[in-house]
Amino acid sequence: MVTAERGLDPKRIVIVGNGDPAHVGAHLRVAAGASGLATTFCDVRAAYEAPSWIARANWWLRGRRPTRLRWFSQHVLDACRACRATHLIATGIAPVDRATLEAIGALGVRRVNYLTDDPWNPRHRAPWFLEALPAYDEVFSTRRAVLDDLRAAGGRGVAYLPFAYAPHLHYPEPPAASTERARFAADVVFAGGADSDRVPVLAALGRAGLRLALYGGYWDRYPATRAYARGHAEWSTLRKAFGGARLALCLVRRANRDGHAMRTFETAATGACMLTEETDEHRELLGDDGECTLYFRSAAELVDRARWLLAHEADRERLARALHRRIGGAEHTYGARLGVMLASRASSAPCAAAS
Repeated sequence: MVTAERGLDPKRIVIVGNGDPAHVGAHLRVAAGASGLATTFCDVRAAYEAPSWIARANWWLRGRRPTRLRWFSQHVLDACRACRATHLIATGIAPVDRATLEAIGALGVRRVNYLTDDPWNPRHRAPWFLEALPAYDEVFSTRRAVLDDLRAAGGRGVAYLPFAYAPHLHYPEPPAASTERARFAADVVFAGGADSDRVPVLAALGRAGLRLALYGGYWDRYPATRAYARGHAEWSTLRKAFGGARLALCLVRRANRDGHAMRTFETAATGACMLTEETDEHRELLGDDGECTLYFRSAAELVDRARWLLAHEADRERLARALHRRIGGAEHTYGARLGVMLASRASSAPCAAAS
């Protein structure tokens, strides 16, 4: 549950996050190790371990409360003491209660939350987390839409810091063998869950006769998308899926008030030609329409733009190259994001560094 790694930098970091290789916490752990930082990792999955009926009761009746919240909080405090931590980096709606955060602060540890969720989304809303929020020294959110809400809830040092990509996972790897090329051939690929507002968008592409490949949960539950469902996949598969499809779709999660998503960076880093849902954050990150990507605002516009790109191979290749140049550099890695979080306490500086 807790793992420690030696490093050369005088900073000593405790990272609280999900240790699954596809999650942000794991990306930060790899980035910290690559930077020579002494790191202790506390895997949040341990906080949720419980018999299923207890876990469900705590989740639905006690505000998404982890069953072992108090135990895990103490464990994080013990980890900070054991390694004489200088920084605590907690990711998302981290299972560390307010009293423990205050005790960690009393040790002189700088407490940072990299908030990768919207804590007011009904699917995530957790009163115990909102109570703990003011005990962080700084809160970096991946979405601008929640910054004022975070400040109103008592958040300190609130700043915007986008998602990023992990170079050890997100890189171009097109299918090589003929059998792989046949397996991953598609007009449009999308990786993400089948949210109710996403289904009509993908269904419109299917009705237009485009070959779809949909990776992620629940696409097989909907008649309009069942035929295109490919199930969950690791990045060893997704890299080839993005490389084998002619277009990759980038959607935000509206219930999360997203302006961009993890896939914004991850898909771009694979070298795909991306069709992107238009938002202010996407335009800020990816440039004007036609610079690195084409944007769409409706399912009908998506179909039109997909058809146009499928008929213009040279434009697809140009956009893919431009997107990879813009996003695939060191400044958009999780190592760079970690550097921002470990920098000065001034809340204005992280905003400037992230933009």
